[in-house]
Amino acid sequence: MELQTNQEHNIKEQSSWKVWWALTRPHTLTAAFVPVFIGTALALPYTNINSSLFIIMLLACLIIQAATNMINEYYDFKRGLDHEGSVGIGGAIVRHGIQPKTVITLAFFLFGIATILGVYICMQTSWWLAIIGTICMAAGYFYTGGPVPIAYTPFGEMVAGLFMGNIIILLSYYVQTSTITVESVLISMPISILVGAILLANNIRDLDGDKENGRKTLAILVGRKRAIMVLAGMFIVSYLWVIVLIGLKIASPWLLLVLLSIPKPIQATKGFIGKTIPLQMMPAMKATAQTNTIFGLLLSIGLVLAYFI
Repeated sequence: MELQTNQEHNIKEQSSWKVWWALTRPHTLTAAFVPVFIGTALALPYTNINSSLFIIMLLACLIIQAATNMINEYYDFKRGLDHEGSVGIGGAIVRHGIQPKTVITLAFFLFGIATILGVYICMQTSWWLAIIGTICMAAGYFYTGGPVPIAYTPFGEMVAGLFMGNIIILLSYYVQTSTITVESVLISMPISILVGAILLANNIRDLDGDKENGRKTLAILVGRKRAIMVLAGMFIVSYLWVIVLIGLKIASPWLLLVLLSIPKPIQATKGFIGKTIPLQMMPAMKATAQTNTIFGLLLSIGLVLAYFI
């Protein structure tokens, strides 16, 4: 009877919505919606915002990010990187007994939904976006899938920053304005850097385990101390970039609002110094993700204020 009760409890736990929600790795989803907000805010001076396109673009990006996280979970499990003690994972497979096949099937199902949303966006704008959307989903898959996953190389930060920073901002801007400007490209750069910083922070945390499993991440190649210095440098460049754009009168002084987020990157950098145990570095990892979120939202607010005031 006790065994049956435990089995029923496990089944109930596995079917809990919290397990599936954790599988999406919700703390990473800000890297999807912040760029959409920024790209749309950038479009304000040039067009009347199409709210339907904004919402659908936002949903598509969130869904692709969630699917990418599930693919990450699936392949890290298949390659033996994830176990019950792993931090920063959804844990659906190793902790809650969800079948790996279910996880990867759900990921491709979400890609299918994103494709349908993308078709609608293309119908309203340009079919050239279908090519870009396909490349984005392919990048999401090959980030941890395929014979040579991007995440296992020194280029993970750059690829993540490009697709989750520059490209999403520019796509969000394009679907509203049907054009790309130098201003939109330049303003997208600090977000690209900060998205890359999230991946670097993740790789600093996982450095020892990744090294044991044969990964060649940037953090492994330069070493923990230098990786923390690179992370700090990425934070500094992001803020200086905005200041320079304002100094060159490419951006509004309202964008100085991003300076209010400075305590977070300081917290993140200090949180990594002297730490080697992954669990000890989780607050620093969280602060890095919060830097991108708060910086991005303040940047969006600055763009909106620059338009209305």
